[in-house]
Amino acid sequence: MLKTRILTAVLMLLLFLAALLYLSAIFWTLLLLVLTVAGAWEWGRLAKLPLRQFIAYLLLTALIGGELLFALGDAVLADSHTGIFLWAYGTSAIFWMVVVPLLFALDRLPGNPAVLGLMGWILLFPTCFALFQLRAIDPLWLLGLMATVWISDSAAYFAGRAWGRRKLAPRISPGKTWEGVAGALAAVALYAAIWIGLAGERVDGVLLFLLLMALVPLGIVGDLFESAMKRYAGVKDSGNILPGHGGILDRIDALTSTLPIAALALLFLQSELR
Repeated sequence: MLKTRILTAVLMLLLFLAALLYLSAIFWTLLLLVLTVAGAWEWGRLAKLPLRQFIAYLLLTALIGGELLFALGDAVLADSHTGIFLWAYGTSAIFWMVVVPLLFALDRLPGNPAVLGLMGWILLFPTCFALFQLRAIDPLWLLGLMATVWISDSAAYFAGRAWGRRKLAPRISPGKTWEGVAGALAAVALYAAIWIGLAGERVDGVLLFLLLMALVPLGIVGDLFESAMKRYAGVKDSGNILPGHGGILDRIDALTSTLPIAALALLFLQSELR
């Protein structure tokens, strides 16, 4: 299983890097739309949507996502830092920083499949738009932000395995610990220091450090929310499309709660972080 997991991870990374650096804008758009629909497929199953609603959900995801992505593409051609989708990133920020913590405090998810389906769009669409716009701004910025999440996840896992004692959210994800969180923060702090050192005066080091450190708890919230959805659905993984890794949502859970908010911060602080 570990060998399969590693091979899949390496293959996914290579394919992603190739797409990030070499795909034209139109093919990058189509790739993101396919991934969004695939994520909607998995989310619809987690939300237990009835068959008719499930089919309608997928069709609407493709139609709405396609229209909005092409609108964003036109706007980005004129200005990669366009604020046309600030509403989407702002909605995502409110969802992850207010709504999801409230749901955790209440220890419950909405029982209405339609409400859960809407939540799925709030996860998927802003993430899709952020992937498109951040790449248009600078592919290396997007890669650096995604690497922050990957480093955080990996450090949390290994620190938790080595020193984990105090459970972070035992009812949602028993494997996560506060020691893992501390490991993630330490690793990202080191990563941020390296990034700032390499960037020099081209970025405001303090703002970049604060942004990257903020992505750590946000990523954990995204991971926990997807775990809560899997517990609601009674499944271990969101899907089985990725050998050793589960589904699409299992791999982008932390990105859904970080990339839109990173895009929001970048657009507001563009003069300092450009």
